Amino acid sequence: MTAPATETRHAAVLGSPIAHSLSPVLHRAAYAELGLADWEYGRHEVTEEALPGFLAELDASWLGLSLTMPLKRAVIPLLDEVSDTARAVEAVNTVVWTADRRRVGHNTDVPGLVAALRERGVTGVPHAAVLGAGATAGSAVAALARVGVAEVTAYVRSDARAEEMRGWGERLGVPVHTEPWRRAAEALTAPLVIATTPAGATDELAEAVPERPGTLFDVLYEPWPTPLAAAWTKRDGVLLGGLDLLVHQAVLQVELMTGRSPAPLAAMRAAGQRALAGR
Repeated sequence: MTAPATETRHAAVLGSPIAHSLSPVLHRAAYAELGLADWEYGRHEVTEEALPGFLAELDASWLGLSLTMPLKRAVIPLLDEVSDTARAVEAVNTVVWTADRRRVGHNTDVPGLVAALRERGVTGVPHAAVLGAGATAGSAVAALARVGVAEVTAYVRSDARAEEMRGWGERLGVPVHTEPWRRAAEALTAPLVIATTPAGATDELAEAVPERPGTLFDVLYEPWPTPLAAAWTKRDGVLLGGLDLLVHQAVLQVELMTGRSPAPLAAMRAAGQRALAGR
């Protein structure tokens, strides 16, 4: 992963849409804290169809990419190697290049989720509910398995998604039961709820928050708080947000891309908080 000594190292986040991404703020804060003046981190609007051509045009100064939707699965056939974690959940959110320019895919969402939960003391929960069934939902199931959750119920919108979630559970070693989305309000009684849906999808559930809720991990960070998150806080439930996930997974990305460890978690979190406050 070493570029020529006199050359600027490049990394970036790719996706569509991408203008909202906080990744540049977090990674640049890390570079500043680590004294990596020869590193630049950008943002590029790249669709699934454009991804192969974009990758083909990158020169040896490029050492890392962060990927968001819709690229986390689309990139897999374009890689030379995929980590076991990324393969298990069929989602790559990080690409790094080796010294011989082999493309290697990783998933830092899973350990990022685990780190965020452990930071708040959430471990050993007997049962959890997952709202949604996209790439982040798969990562959530993997994370739940790692923190010792014995059983997961996923609330999904289609039979195909339900089958996919059950398959992830089988591969990851945690039973996943599925329920139709129309019953999603039932999820809120679980001791741990992870909402992985797009903005607006859980707004209708805000009125269904129980009197004594457990822990909600809503992976959105903009808009924030979501109506569900706000209602959860009013009921004094434990709340984690998308910035928690974003920072913890970005810490791991910085370490993979730059080879510097540990990445500066506190500085990255503070930069993200300032950026969100200014929006």
